[in-house]
Amino acid sequence: MAANAGPCRVTESVVGRWTRAVTLDNDLVRVTVLADKGADIYELRYKPKDVDVLWKAPWGLKELGALGATAADSLVAWMDHYEGGWQELLPSGGGPCVYKGVELGFHGEVSTAPWDYEILEREGDRVAVRFTVTTTRTPFRLERVMRLAAGEPLLLLEERLTNEGAEPMDFMWGHHPAYGPPFLSGACVLDLPRARFIAHTGQIYPERSWLPDGGAWDWPLVTGKDGQQHDLSRIPGPESQVNNLGYAVDLAEGWYGLTNTELGLGIGLVWPKEVFSCIWVWQELNSSLGYPWYGRAYVMGLEPWTSYPGSGLVEALAAGTARCLEPGESLEGELRAVFYESQRGIRRIAPDGRVELK
Repeated sequence: MAANAGPCRVTESVVGRWTRAVTLDNDLVRVTVLADKGADIYELRYKPKDVDVLWKAPWGLKELGALGATAADSLVAWMDHYEGGWQELLPSGGGPCVYKGVELGFHGEVSTAPWDYEILEREGDRVAVRFTVTTTRTPFRLERVMRLAAGEPLLLLEERLTNEGAEPMDFMWGHHPAYGPPFLSGACVLDLPRARFIAHTGQIYPERSWLPDGGAWDWPLVTGKDGQQHDLSRIPGPESQVNNLGYAVDLAEGWYGLTNTELGLGIGLVWPKEVFSCIWVWQELNSSLGYPWYGRAYVMGLEPWTSYPGSGLVEALAAGTARCLEPGESLEGELRAVFYESQRGIRRIAPDGRVELK
């Protein structure tokens, strides 16, 4: 990079044997995107503390095409290639279902497809890269422009989803960031706006969950299966061996902040709640046995979504939470991921990414 080019840059590389990766840097943040693996955000690093907040699966990255197509079960096939990090999911979330005569596999299509990309601004005081993908079993086109600017601890995602078909199309659309060590620990606290919390009906591992089978409470206190109150804003440590799944709904605003009070570091997301109306709260805290976890995964997902429950598009339609686009119609929204330094947490994240600390 030239001496006067500015603090921001985009670099291209190959991860593994053939997976194209794109890295966006400024003076505070480094973001690495696996273009050929769902445009997954694989690294989200705060440079002043040299901490990558995203979880890395202990089994590592299994590149698309590296495994024989032996998994008839779409959940197994998805997990075969789940490397951690941050996925974008469309047009379905959670379990497989049949919609308009075709199976939509576990977590939909776009996270297991290669995306095209174009570097819009390569270096200087700001950088930008556009990623695009079109689906196969549905007629959607999804575009994501990712931006960094000098001196800002903030990643901007500008998103546009379009129905390119000639008939109305229902969908679920979500972001699946998964946080892990060293950032995730028992010292973490989760701040949300005013919301209700709904427990998933049919916990994935009910014997390891605090939550009953369904139920709703005002965030963050829930009544567990043991009859005691549990504060979901306090994140259990790796010794807890707990697995919980539920949904923060009726959000007063679209944001959250996850703060490690020992590291003095937090990561927050902010988005328009008119687009992503709920948050899936997924805790896999060294609890699940069997494939692929085998009791070795300490990870928590905090996922902005259009829809719930996490049981596939047909279930979201039944629940009245699925969205629909008419032929040629688009839906747009911006997400901002912002780092902040705090040992107490936050009060709010403004739509422009400004963080109000406690």
